[in-house]
Amino acid sequence: MTSVPVAYIIFNRPDLTQATFAALRTQQPAELFIIADGPRPGHPTDAVRCQETRAIVEHIDWPCRVHRNYSDSNLGCRKRVLSGLDWVFAEVDRAIILEDDCLPHPDFYTFCQTMLDRYENDERIWVASGSNFQNGKRRGDASYYFSRFNHCWGWATWRRAWQQNEPQMSFWPEWKQSEEWKAMWPHRRMRSYWEKIFDRMYRAEIDSWAYSWKASAWYHGGLTATPNVNLVSNIGFGPEATHTQVESPVSRLQVASLGPIVHPERVEVHKKADNFTYWFAFKGRRQGFKKQVIRSVTKLKRALMRMKHRIVGLSEMPFVNHSAST
Repeated sequence: MTSVPVAYIIFNRPDLTQATFAALRTQQPAELFIIADGPRPGHPTDAVRCQETRAIVEHIDWPCRVHRNYSDSNLGCRKRVLSGLDWVFAEVDRAIILEDDCLPHPDFYTFCQTMLDRYENDERIWVASGSNFQNGKRRGDASYYFSRFNHCWGWATWRRAWQQNEPQMSFWPEWKQSEEWKAMWPHRRMRSYWEKIFDRMYRAEIDSWAYSWKASAWYHGGLTATPNVNLVSNIGFGPEATHTQVESPVSRLQVASLGPIVHPERVEVHKKADNFTYWFAFKGRRQGFKKQVIRSVTKLKRALMRMKHRIVGLSEMPFVNHSAST
């Protein structure tokens, strides 16, 4: 049985909820918070699908304190998750958070509980995440390392951290111009990538709770304990997803056992791992590919131009018939 309260976020995907809730049932959390958004206007199948999804989580056959927070109307991803987690952390001081498309390895729960206990009073640590985007590369000899990336496909945190979340990102315009921000992301391309996203978040142009949570953690210096194997697989990529409609290198990753937990000697960001995460999992990988394609096309154009000039030059040379008799 998992003693840490679990917050489980659902919407309108009964097939995914069936799979992930079955996995959650094996852990038998002692306390369960279920957060559900309502059907969207203009989507005629939503009402039935939301009802079917909620029916699945009615079947709780283990000793459990269950709390439900269901919205009758559609609040949208950002508002529903923010309001739901505000409700959770008004009741408990720590929680594991899972969405309907996140399928964890059993070791995920042990990892989260260990991190929540060990770093409960360490203000430097904000999150324990189940996601590892290192493509099989281990970072150090411990079972986990520290990252700036607070991946949200299966994670855990404390009330003390969530209360410092600033969804409106009022700090952003000034912090964007600071030396601290530049030092955090010295690579111009990385910095530009996040600036574009955070600019849009500040203007309320993206329906996301996760980006502002990430920005808040970075602003306050919060780190994430990241396992050295992947502990959660996101099985929800596809046309019905909200933000994961296009396949990605990090979709449906295999999970593995973490084994006995060995702690790192120091609390510090593993910069090499974070750089790899950017290039592998985020826009950087595609930016790099795009730039490589542009360079290749430019080189090809230049080669063709040089070839054209040589052909034109040869065609303009005077013709001399050396075989003609005099």
